[in-house]
Amino acid sequence: MTGVIEQKLTAQGIVLPEPTSPVANYVGFVRTGNLLVVSGQICFDGEGKLIAKGKLGAGVSIEQGNAAARGCAINLLAQLKAALGDLDKVVRVVRLGGFINSTPDFIDGPKVMNGASDLMVAAFGDKGRHARTTIGVASLPADAAVEVEGLFEVA
Repeated sequence: MTGVIEQKLTAQGIVLPEPTSPVANYVGFVRTGNLLVVSGQICFDGEGKLIAKGKLGAGVSIEQGNAAARGCAINLLAQLKAALGDLDKVVRVVRLGGFINSTPDFIDGPKVMNGASDLMVAAFGDKGRHARTTIGVASLPADAAVEVEGLFEVA
């Protein structure tokens, strides 16, 4: 039986992919007590292709970056489902951390990260409102445009 959160996602046309395996010496998520930390997820689509590749401010538009951040959030949700079995066990989205592959003069990282934040609110309602950090970086794995990590309170 699919939970309420997954039903909301399905109604929005979102299908959670299989979570990707870590590419180095780390795990996809760690649970300690009622907190679940999900490692950074880059902007792969359901077929394993990058949603946006390259730098914001040099070829990748804000709209493409926003879609990439949304894709990262979908991948966060896939990791959450793997960890919990049911997204309805999420009590609160506590924090998202966004890394934007960008030129030094790119100042619209928050607009890009709204792609991830908006999806969390759409999925979880008020429980999806969270603290957030957005940081511009010189590069990301696979030249991904965006990477997002998350901290969640869980039951």
